[in-house]
Amino acid sequence: MSIGAGQLLIILVIILVLFGAGKLPQVMSDLSKGLKSFREGMKDSKDENNDK
Repeated sequence: MSIGAGQLLIILVIILVLFGAGKLPQVMSDLSKGLKSFREGMKDSKDENNDK
């Protein structure tokens, strides 16, 4: 299951309506930090499973 361009556009519009244009850069920054942390955690988990 993947997100298409249309679905991504709808999600971005909803975020813009909920948070407003002023807070959008902060929200995106926090989101990217969260995704980066999630990916690192998944990588660490995968590495631990490979060591066993």
